[in-house]
Amino acid sequence: MAKTPPQNVQDVFLGHVRRGKAPVTIFLVNGVKLQGVITWFDDSVILLRRDGHTQLVYKHAISTVMPLAPVNIVETSSGGAGVTVESEADQRHPLYAESDETLVDDTY
Repeated sequence: MAKTPPQNVQDVFLGHVRRGKAPVTIFLVNGVKLQGVITWFDDSVILLRRDGHTQLVYKHAISTVMPLAPVNIVETSSGGAGVTVESEADQRHPLYAESDETLVDDTY
């Protein structure tokens, strides 16, 4: 049986938060804070969606991606990467549900 190549941490992490539709905060290198849900990503960009609007964010401009719910990426016994979530990623966090704050900062 052919060995599958190991996944990199970035793809495992982004894939998990995308599949779980977990709200994330993305900090750009210039200090701008973006918030929303990752809907798609590839080697160079991330699509971030909030309130029906999608933003194309270039990865070279990103400093940090921080999900609202804690994510723990662990190595499995088979040698591949696995992901466990410490809280329900499918549920919206109460801070977002109760806040009047706009989650996408589009002031640039």
